[in-house]
Amino acid sequence: MSANDNARDMSRLLGVLGLCVRAGALVFGTDNVCEAMRKKSPKGQPRLVIEAEGCSANTHKKLTDKCTYYNIAHTVIPVDAATLAAALGRTGELAAVGITDENLCRAVQKQLDSVR
Repeated sequence: MSANDNARDMSRLLGVLGLCVRAGALVFGTDNVCEAMRKKSPKGQPRLVIEAEGCSANTHKKLTDKCTYYNIAHTVIPVDAATLAAALGRTGELAAVGITDENLCRAVQKQLDSVR
């Protein structure tokens, strides 16, 4: 796979995540994602947690441990926190997001499979 194909697949993945934002099916930030897992928030418990590459070891461990405990899929994508935030219309950095809608989760998973 060429670098151009990989960039196109990543762009599609970020586009699907943007669709999740517009649908209100995304929980933003490490603390909010962990809280949504723990409390099973009204928006719904995340079905997939996506972590930006290059997060601190503490953040990665926290997300990995919570996802393992609550049996929630967890993946790290090859974009930094600033790029993830910008793609989702946020300022600053965004270490992790949680997808709460099952159908959108399947669409994101399909894009993740093509990125890998």
